[in-house]
Amino acid sequence: MNERDFIERLKTIVTHPAARGLLDDTAMMPFGRHKLVMTHDMMVEGVHFLPDADPADVAWKLVAVNLSDLAAKGAKPLGLLLGYGRANDDDWDRAFVEGLKQAIERFAVPLLGGDTVSMGHGNARAFGLTAIGEAKGHIVPSRCNAQAGHAVYVTGTIGDAWAGLQIASGALNSPDMDITATLLTAHNRPTPQLENGRALSSLVSTMMDVSDGLLLDASRIADASGVRIEIDLAEIPLSPAFKQLIGENDIARMSAATGGDDYQLLLTASPETVLPIALTCVGICRPGSGIGLHSHGERKNLPENLGFVHS
Repeated sequence: MNERDFIERLKTIVTHPAARGLLDDTAMMPFGRHKLVMTHDMMVEGVHFLPDADPADVAWKLVAVNLSDLAAKGAKPLGLLLGYGRANDDDWDRAFVEGLKQAIERFAVPLLGGDTVSMGHGNARAFGLTAIGEAKGHIVPSRCNAQAGHAVYVTGTIGDAWAGLQIASGALNSPDMDITATLLTAHNRPTPQLENGRALSSLVSTMMDVSDGLLLDASRIADASGVRIEIDLAEIPLSPAFKQLIGENDIARMSAATGGDDYQLLLTASPETVLPIALTCVGICRPGSGIGLHSHGERKNLPENLGFVHS
């Protein structure tokens, strides 16, 4: 049973409307005049972070990836609950706590509690975090409302985190220390788009964060909304650091589009909608299903893997 099959089995026992049929990254419950938004993400050593990763960076990223889900709902973070698997390494634990402190101070979200367990010596570390947020008003974007004719946008640039992973794993290196630092920071310490999410949430038809890859996450919106999303590879925004190290041809852009870990926002909206922040239009929704890819007007074959798929 793979991850998708397991989630399909879970859907058969999910009955509460707050779960939204497990079709989104968050659960949502009425909270006075507003909505309580809840999400939970896990990170496992050797899967989501390298064994020699800085523990402070691991803690930061654990917070950031959860807050990124709240950002995609336009929610303000209210608190965090931590599940921590100890591996009996006091120095590692101390560094993790320091990184956690840096993240909760940077994003102004309190740690409210959680649980700790011992993983035993030599076992992979594993952590989970629940983030709770508040979405004001009645419009909280999902993945389900994209319509044919709507434009597809992203915030920021795509691909830096993937390039940073290549540096961190030793697959690539750059003699330019500024480029190295920029790309490693994108990989190790992403910034959830909380303010942008709140600015956009009432204006978009769908919104989610780019966690597993732009193409894969766009396909999830397409599937949930019952539309076909056409992505223009040539329009994917790349940073100067990415261009200098990786390039900007179709091969480089495909790596950016499938690499994941960007934690930018991916959204759809009517082309007539005036959006309050700078965005890049990377595609359009059309009648049909699935996802298509082109560059400079030329149809491109989809890669075998659209992004990071959990086994």
